[in-house]
Amino acid sequence: MTPDASAAGQFTLSGRTITRLGFGAMRLTGEGVWGPPKDRDEALRVLKRLPELGVNFIDTADSYGPDVAEDLIAEALHPYDNMFVATKGGLTRTGPGVWPMLGRPEYLRQCVMMSLRRLKVEQLDLWQLHRIDPKVPRDEQFGVIAEFLEEGLIARAGLSQVSVEEIEAAQKVFPVATVQNRYNLTDRADEEVLDYCDREGIGFIPWFPLAAGDLAKPGGIVDKIAQAHEASAAQIALAWVLKRSANMLPIPGTSKVSHLEENVAAAQVELSDEEFQQLNKAGQEASAA
Repeated sequence: MTPDASAAGQFTLSGRTITRLGFGAMRLTGEGVWGPPKDRDEALRVLKRLPELGVNFIDTADSYGPDVAEDLIAEALHPYDNMFVATKGGLTRTGPGVWPMLGRPEYLRQCVMMSLRRLKVEQLDLWQLHRIDPKVPRDEQFGVIAEFLEEGLIARAGLSQVSVEEIEAAQKVFPVATVQNRYNLTDRADEEVLDYCDREGIGFIPWFPLAAGDLAKPGGIVDKIAQAHEASAAQIALAWVLKRSANMLPIPGTSKVSHLEENVAAAQVELSDEEFQQLNKAGQEASAA
């Protein structure tokens, strides 16, 4: 059976319907999310395989590389027939694994303008503030995002790694379309944020969505359910994330086509309600430990 992301269902973001299981482009870069990928041709094959697998939502950032991921996406997929490309800005890069925040309005504007250029579009489908810079008044950061929307540079705006209070503050300045926080089966620190997004109709993009920790060890609950479904532990963890909320938009990433196909196949894993609850309970206990 060919993996089909559309089995994950759909979500509508301000008038654009996307397949809930997307793709994160961070791993298309070199070690430390720095420089070009080890196998550039394979990275391009991964991107070109996405529409064939029903994936039409890509999440990237100007800091991936930096610039590398956006350039690869444009090379492989422009003019993006029915493809929704989200990107992020607000971090600078001074070396591998180093991510200083910079939220000054003039820098955020530069981020948007350069992403437009690299992705070869006149308007970004979704632009997300990678982090709220604590050194800059957040209303200044929110204010310039509202300007990007008003000027038509971006169609939608989102936030990353934020609290409910920060989302509510941003909502007073611009409509928040998405929130991208770390979340997975065993990392449930942002459960309150997810529940808030559910209530408000905000898309929740969990990063690091495949993690299952010790639950994936032989004999663990993830391992047992994986064997019952003839699936991998990562596929079960991703299937749980998808079932957790209709607003969930996971973006597992990879630099290899084979791994991409394995991730997408998770959309076709149907957990029973009992299996979901077993995983949920175990994940909550692991997160609290």
